[in-house]
Amino acid sequence: MEMDSKEQMIKKTGTTTVGLVCKDGVILASDKRATMGYYIANKKTPKIHLISDYIGMTIAGGVGDAQALVRWMRAEIRMYELKHGRRITVEGAATLLANILSGNKYYPFFVQLLVGGVDEKARVFSVDMLGGVTEEDITATGSGSPIAMGVLEEMYIKDGSVKDNAPIAYRAVGAAIKRDAGSGEGVDVLIITSHGTELLGDKDFKKHPAPAKE
Repeated sequence: MEMDSKEQMIKKTGTTTVGLVCKDGVILASDKRATMGYYIANKKTPKIHLISDYIGMTIAGGVGDAQALVRWMRAEIRMYELKHGRRITVEGAATLLANILSGNKYYPFFVQLLVGGVDEKARVFSVDMLGGVTEEDITATGSGSPIAMGVLEEMYIKDGSVKDNAPIAYRAVGAAIKRDAGSGEGVDVLIITSHGTELLGDKDFKKHPAPAKE
């Protein structure tokens, strides 16, 4: 994507992020590269953030906008839990994020986001910059998303476990890294289940290639 000089000064996550729903949890995965135009501005940019103990959010788009939304969501969820004495649902968190984005249409946040987690069941929602929300079993965001979705469509194991699908999420982002200049520097994979969270990286998958889909 070509950008003028002003756009080249904005740090962006060109990005590939993916979200998968499994029978026992949710998988969120992303690359680590942030760019300013054609310049690689950072090689260790975290693009998966926990916004509660059981809900994660991936970011794509403007880094400043995305980081502000992560802080906003953490604060709002904490206030909700203190006020109501119960945990917010994954759908409730996605709706809250959508309302924030929809309320800023005149000065929009330049982001594309995924919200995923586990309450009564595992759920993943895609949220666009104007507040549109869709629930998905598999989804991807960012400049490398078409490549990642091709891998997910072919290999995703519906009703499979997080153990079955984590290598597939890793492979989907890895495939995008090979062809998308905005994505790179390795892959982070966050697994969320009712038992907690686990963050995995490249070293955890090198010896465990994704299984072939039957």
